[in-house]
Amino acid sequence: MKRWPLILLLLVFPGFALAQADPAVAEHFVRQYAAHYRVPPELIAALIDVESRWDPRAVSDKGAMGLMQLMPATARRFGAFEPFDVEQNIAAGIRYVTALMWEFHGDLRLVAAAYYAGDHWIAREQLNYRNPEVVAYVQAVRRQYMIRRFAAMRPPRRSFP
Repeated sequence: MKRWPLILLLLVFPGFALAQADPAVAEHFVRQYAAHYRVPPELIAALIDVESRWDPRAVSDKGAMGLMQLMPATARRFGAFEPFDVEQNIAAGIRYVTALMWEFHGDLRLVAAAYYAGDHWIAREQLNYRNPEVVAYVQAVRRQYMIRRFAAMRPPRRSFP
């Protein structure tokens, strides 16, 4: 009997199920798609840390959506027709990052800057950009990336009985 309110809520608000996504599921998709596209999973996780703080229902003031904060045109371009679907959002975001990695020859600073400000503007300016928001964004992504890389390299702790 106690399940009826939850079932009713899911029937009336189907997006509720997506909003309650388990972070472990999102992290699984990050690892899966990052491995497939050969992109550092720590970079993707760092982008999500900065972009949405792992909130699958996040919407920016400019209209970016989901975990990876994809703009509607970018989401469609890279295959996220349901941008609040965790798997579609992550897959499309990683496809976009992969395209940026190719365009900027793996320079993660330019990739992060282009993810935030747009690849056309960054391609023209390269590392000469002066926008304080872009600089702060790149620094925030770099900080999260380094934290995650360090954590991934650290051996697991052993517990003693």
